[in-house]
Amino acid sequence: MKKIVTILGARPQFVKAAVLSRVISNHQDLEEIIVHTGQHYDSNMSAVFFEEMQIPNPKYNLKVNGLGHGAMTGQMMEKIEEILLIEKPEAVVIYGDTNSTIAGALTAKKLHIKVIHIEAGLRSFNMKMPEEVNRILTDRISDLLLCPTSSSIDNLKNEGFDELSNLVVNCGDIMKDAVVYYSHTSEEKSSIISDLNLVSNEFVLATIHRQENTEDITKLKAVFEGLERISKTKQVVLPLHPRTKKILIDNALTYNLKFIDPIGYFDMLELLKNCNLVITDSGGLQKEAFFNKKNCIIAREETEWVELLDNGFARIVGSNSKDMMDAFEDFQNSTADFSIDLYGNNVGEKMHSEIVKLLNS
Repeated sequence: MKKIVTILGARPQFVKAAVLSRVISNHQDLEEIIVHTGQHYDSNMSAVFFEEMQIPNPKYNLKVNGLGHGAMTGQMMEKIEEILLIEKPEAVVIYGDTNSTIAGALTAKKLHIKVIHIEAGLRSFNMKMPEEVNRILTDRISDLLLCPTSSSIDNLKNEGFDELSNLVVNCGDIMKDAVVYYSHTSEEKSSIISDLNLVSNEFVLATIHRQENTEDITKLKAVFEGLERISKTKQVVLPLHPRTKKILIDNALTYNLKFIDPIGYFDMLELLKNCNLVITDSGGLQKEAFFNKKNCIIAREETEWVELLDNGFARIVGSNSKDMMDAFEDFQNSTADFSIDLYGNNVGEKMHSEIVKLLNS
């Protein structure tokens, strides 16, 4: 049986990995070893996902967190290398664009182990974003690039991947599988709507955690001022990322919003199902909003998910509080058709098939 090592470190990666791990378990033709780098270390941001989504428990937990980019990536690489030398896998699977992603890719490549990048080809075209650096470097050294959209395929073509040996395949977005699968159980497992005394369609779901916002206090204030303006019309519920929370406390910033602790995936799904719309600087949440038929206001200067903009499901406002309010008001009258197929179906099975094909080639 072929062995793969899956490197995980952040909430969206746990969600995506749950889908593929379930498919692998059903087929029983691959041995999967899970490594948790510890990048998201809060129990509500990591452990709860493994428990809720029935992801196999990590065989290794590296507990690398709370460091600068260089130190974090370096420590991850050192520990991942030790694991790969012990496990001797045929391939390493990495997701997305975090420090865990690039650490896993670089370490595997230097040991001549095949690299499989899920969610390949995405580009923000903003090289100031650490995530953009991570995804570009990871794509270049990956053996199999599993892309979520036609635009991600186009990005790779424009970068000359047609002339390279990397295998590039559009399998669709694996997060869609997660939403479809877990939507059937989240209502039974989660009581967050009643616990928070929320009324369906009468609140806005927001998340703010990106470095471009949290490390620029002027931007951060503007974003939260926009959220507070909206809260006068509809309640704003915001699961607070530990980094954002610390910055708000350190700068004595208070806002009339409903702040809650980080939550599990089932709670997030129920908030998504019942909210009026989503405001976020997260990448994954933009798509989760679409999958749950909600418009999304993007508190960034760009997005990797351009098809959401092109089809009118989302709007970029950056840190401009007036633009945020205008978008909120415009979306109250939205008639967008969410039935359009942007991200494929049965994605986990397609990815599994491509992985097996690579390992048997």
